[in-house]
Amino acid sequence: MPPSFSLHQADAVDWLRELPDGSVDLVITDPPYESLEKHRKVGTTTRLKHSKSSSNDWFTIFENERFPALFSELYRVLKKNTHLYMFCDQETMFVAKPIAEEVGFRFWKPLVWDKRKIGMGYHYRARYELILFFEKGKRKLNDLSVPDVIEATRVWAGYPTEKPVEVSEILVRQSTVAGEVVVDPFCGSGSTGVAAVNLGRRFWGCDVGDEALSVTRRRLLDAGATEQVSERGAGQVPLSFE
Repeated sequence: MPPSFSLHQADAVDWLRELPDGSVDLVITDPPYESLEKHRKVGTTTRLKHSKSSSNDWFTIFENERFPALFSELYRVLKKNTHLYMFCDQETMFVAKPIAEEVGFRFWKPLVWDKRKIGMGYHYRARYELILFFEKGKRKLNDLSVPDVIEATRVWAGYPTEKPVEVSEILVRQSTVAGEVVVDPFCGSGSTGVAAVNLGRRFWGCDVGDEALSVTRRRLLDAGATEQVSERGAGQVPLSFE
């Protein structure tokens, strides 16, 4: 039976509040963190509301002041002995880490995604991004030989801040087994979802953007997954998460 997915259009925190306690096996997510706006204004990422390199609009920023609510809900919906991975930059790491620890997560370390080629910038142009690695309870990684630097070429001319599927596949393999539920409350282009269904996991995704959900749905269907639509309609929180 092919893996399933469900997609929902909502604010990330509002959607998480609808999920049952302890219903999620893994979270991999990439919030549109506040410091991205600073990078856009000085030209170290696209300055435009509409990207010339793709057909996609820039997304709504998730303010730093909302991290306490986000991490509280993520901690609640994750089962005991599970992992959380969050993509972010160096500035956001110092904001997010203590908040996540305050709500109960154990912080292990930042993983480094090496993009192999440098990006835009002025002061030592960046070629990497951080992935914060948190744990609820205690869960052993599936392969202890995997290094903390993950090499994967950045996605060019794709959805804004799109991540390579192979990066998320490493995280999914490390922290889940087949049939478990992977969640991304800021699903964007759906790379986490594609990684999940490629490896036989179920995926629940959420985003506020029409285009993000459209892109994600197409990619997941192309990957061979089947969509679960609730009686309340597509894009709504399902009545059951079984």
